[in-house]
Amino acid sequence: MPGESAGASRSGGDAKAGAEAGAEAGAESGALPAASPTVETDPAKQPRTADQARALIGKVIAGPELFGSAVVRTTPYESDPSRWTLLGDGCAWQLEELPADVLATLTRHFEVPAGDGKGAVRLSATVTVHRAVLDAAWEQAGMLEESLGCKEQLLRPGERLTELTSTAYSWGEGNNNYSDDSLMETGVCVSDSHGGPYPYMWYQATLGPVVVSASACGGRGRDGNELQTLVQGALPRMLVRAKSEIGRPVGSGSASPEPDTSPSDSASTPGPKSDPKSDPESDPESDPESDPESDPESGTKGGA
Repeated sequence: MPGESAGASRSGGDAKAGAEAGAEAGAESGALPAASPTVETDPAKQPRTADQARALIGKVIAGPELFGSAVVRTTPYESDPSRWTLLGDGCAWQLEELPADVLATLTRHFEVPAGDGKGAVRLSATVTVHRAVLDAAWEQAGMLEESLGCKEQLLRPGERLTELTSTAYSWGEGNNNYSDDSLMETGVCVSDSHGGPYPYMWYQATLGPVVVSASACGGRGRDGNELQTLVQGALPRMLVRAKSEIGRPVGSGSASPEPDTSPSDSASTPGPKSDPKSDPESDPESDPESDPESDPESGTKGGA
């Protein structure tokens, strides 16, 4: 999937998001079901406007350090926050204006530079904030359906994903003990400019109305285990950040009122094409050289 939108990745025990053999391993070993969640989303803390959503994204989205010390930014670093990608006719990804159910979204692009006889690994991280929890669940379901219907997808001219397979786990299934719902997609990435076929991996997970994802497209000499380590370094940590911002201990206090998710002029209008944290001094991860307008490809699935 694309670098967010519909996507585009993820340390510790929490990192085994939707591991391919998770469910089978649990059954064979007699592992006990995951404990009940200890954190739930607080409706009173959920963003109600596009500005609030962009502020939340700025606190949640990964920088290169969440993937690992060898990871660096690429140029452009950030996608156009007023648009996201959708899978269109012919299984081709295309940029579209944000729909009414999305308050804000942002994708960042990274890489592990080539070296030691190995090619570069391209990475992406995406955070999307929906108006309602149900909207986030529908995005997750749509991504799974797209993978089933399009085993080969065109990211952009000259770049495609093939041999795609997906697995999904709700809380307590597989090794998912960190999100409301998780989805993993694996396959092969091929590019006229970067070569291939190379292993491809994309993880996406939801927490209330927030959807986080991360992806990796390998390079010469890179295997799937290396990609998995990179992706699993970022995604759980983004979820931890989201929980700290909009979560509360399960059963704590009185129930908070549900936010008003009906579209309004201030909430439904996509923000300007700028970094949600546009002050370089207030955000050490912002990139004054990034220019989403200059790269029509930014924001595409999985950053591949």
